[in-house]
Amino acid sequence: MEIFSYKEIEAATKEFSLSRLIGKGSHGCVYKGVLKGGKVVAVKKPSKGLQILQDNTKLNNEIYILSSLPKTQYIVNLVGVSHDVLTRKKLLVIEFMSNGSLHHSLHNNSANPPTWSKRAFIVLRLARAIQILHDSKPSVIHRDIKSSNILFDSNWNPKLADFGLSVRLANDSESLSYSPSQPAGTIGYLDPCYTTPCKLSTKIDVFSFGVVVLEIFSCRRAIDVSMETSSIVEWALPLIKNQRVAEVCDSRMGLLPSNMVGRIQCMLNIAARCVSSDENSRPSMTEIVTELEDCIVERVHFPIWQNLFPIYCMIRARNRGSKTTTIKCRKYPEDVSRGNNKVLSVRDILDDEEELEST
Repeated sequence: MEIFSYKEIEAATKEFSLSRLIGKGSHGCVYKGVLKGGKVVAVKKPSKGLQILQDNTKLNNEIYILSSLPKTQYIVNLVGVSHDVLTRKKLLVIEFMSNGSLHHSLHNNSANPPTWSKRAFIVLRLARAIQILHDSKPSVIHRDIKSSNILFDSNWNPKLADFGLSVRLANDSESLSYSPSQPAGTIGYLDPCYTTPCKLSTKIDVFSFGVVVLEIFSCRRAIDVSMETSSIVEWALPLIKNQRVAEVCDSRMGLLPSNMVGRIQCMLNIAARCVSSDENSRPSMTEIVTELEDCIVERVHFPIWQNLFPIYCMIRARNRGSKTTTIKCRKYPEDVSRGNNKVLSVRDILDDEEELEST
């Protein structure tokens, strides 16, 4: 973690110019910053009210949580901090995510809606991010998982952000009877079982994850008071139970491709279990990741000529000038090791995702 001077961050953000403002909330603002050397970062600055009160509680908590986690491609990582000792002003410097939030991507009418394959990709990456939190020792509970806290980098890879409300369990058990703070979160995503501090558990994040999955595939807001049934959970659960997948899915996308129906049904079934009113029946994030991986992979069927597929891939690779010596299947490019072993993924060999899905 780097330590920056306050003046250095002021210069990087052009003295916190409005032209560099990229986000605003009740706890403060987020600015785009360009450090010496050209590295682009995001800078979190507490609100004026919190600065007057010299209340850095949320910012300090986020620093504590992020600095204790391993750097990973699934989380918006900490770059450094800035602390002016005299004024006690503190700033958080994190990765810059250039393509906005999932919430904007889903609900902004001017944006092109994500493809079904992209939505499945987002769901799996989010699940892996939460799994990393829950598998850390002791476990981290995010407590504010929602579409506006899922941000896209320059390659449109989604990452989980905003750890200001996150807490660590006091021990290695899944639940504990003591919590340093009162229940917190966002209405619509907040687990209704989380009513008192003693209810803190990993299942809180599981519930929120389920809500986000429903939001991703339906493109409906978690709470929409203009609808007859305002809660996305109450609206979606009966439809999923009766296997009315098409009625849950984003109507802007038209008819579901036949090769996606089973996959989406599988993911919606997982989401339904996540938002169960019985918190003990909700799956763990490890179970969810395993089920999602099986759900996504099992839809890739090879026809009768499957024994010729490796040969076909080898020819395609060599035609592209590759010296590939091994053919291996992986779900996503980031899961493929590259380097001296000269290994490519099927997605590297085929032209695009749709070609893979049509096999």
